[in-house]
Amino acid sequence: MLNIDAIHLREINMPLAHPFETSFGMTTSRRILLIELESEGLTAWGECVAGEHPYFSEETIDTAWIITEAELGPRLLDADVERGGSCPKIFGQVRGHRMAKAALENAVWDLEAQVKRVSLSELLGGTRSVIPCGVSIGIQPSPAHLMDKIAAELAAGYQRIKLKCKPGWDTNIFEAVRNRWPDITLSCDANSVYRMKDLEDIAEWDRFNLLMIEQPLWWDDFYFHSLLQKRLETSVCLDESIRNRRDALAAIAMESCRIINIKVGRVGGFSEAIGVHNIAEERGIPVWCGGMLETGIGRSHNIALSSLPNFTLPGDVSASSRYWSQDIIEPAVTVSDKGEIAVPTAVGRGFEVQRDRIDALTVRRQTLHAKARVTA
Repeated sequence: MLNIDAIHLREINMPLAHPFETSFGMTTSRRILLIELESEGLTAWGECVAGEHPYFSEETIDTAWIITEAELGPRLLDADVERGGSCPKIFGQVRGHRMAKAALENAVWDLEAQVKRVSLSELLGGTRSVIPCGVSIGIQPSPAHLMDKIAAELAAGYQRIKLKCKPGWDTNIFEAVRNRWPDITLSCDANSVYRMKDLEDIAEWDRFNLLMIEQPLWWDDFYFHSLLQKRLETSVCLDESIRNRRDALAAIAMESCRIINIKVGRVGGFSEAIGVHNIAEERGIPVWCGGMLETGIGRSHNIALSSLPNFTLPGDVSASSRYWSQDIIEPAVTVSDKGEIAVPTAVGRGFEVQRDRIDALTVRRQTLHAKARVTA
């Protein structure tokens, strides 16, 4: 049994090392909810990936804080927690709020790994000692800026380049990139900005030999993505549409995609992420791990998840320095010149939390305490 004594909620504010622009807008800094669990002398950490605004998801950091403080946290403290996989049942009465649930559940998996004296990767069922890495490059001020950015990332060894796109920053950009780098592994991510009226424009992208076109249509859609996939030679990858393993089954059955992006926060935690991974693997659909501008805590969780066998495509799990001038873990996440990250084998996450830095960045905190336990 995992006896959780206290749950600490912290909001930290962290400026990005470089602005990051998508079809949602420009991000220059992050408000981030961190979860710390105390359990019989051990501490475990989770990170909520909900943003400042309900653009990618209905959730925000503020809704996650409220639901964690009022509902999820008390339920976790009152429950008999046997393992990380117990959390979906514990949180089951609360509908939605998957990113808030994931922050708590992932911390419980971290705690379980520490109690069992195994790495988080091993506990999740990981089989890889290294994971292949790609990068997600935001919309740039100009094509020249983009070319410089791509050149730098390729020089750093990254195995896949993903370009954020939107109408007006798509076909001409892909063509310019392909003309300069005809053989690199290239994909794009639209974050749901296109509609069926854009079908002919999207179909033109087949000539760019893209690895995938990620979430081009509505964020909650399978049907129209299925129509689009039938029109394309290029694989559609679904991100926002896949909330759980049932969604993955539906998307695969409808032939809405040929690739799935698994974000552990988006699906509600490691338990559901493993479920989506397994369903996709059984049906021959490759998966990869997407990023949400995480700190090193969330990044360490992504590394562990990406060690599972069906994560066969380079993910967005890149180096800490791409996003933060100084991360909140030690050592910082680094990528080899082969474009790989070594999967930690140490107990738990494999990265130490820099508590002093977290304290310096904290702007809000709250602690939930367990009720006194009665022992025979």
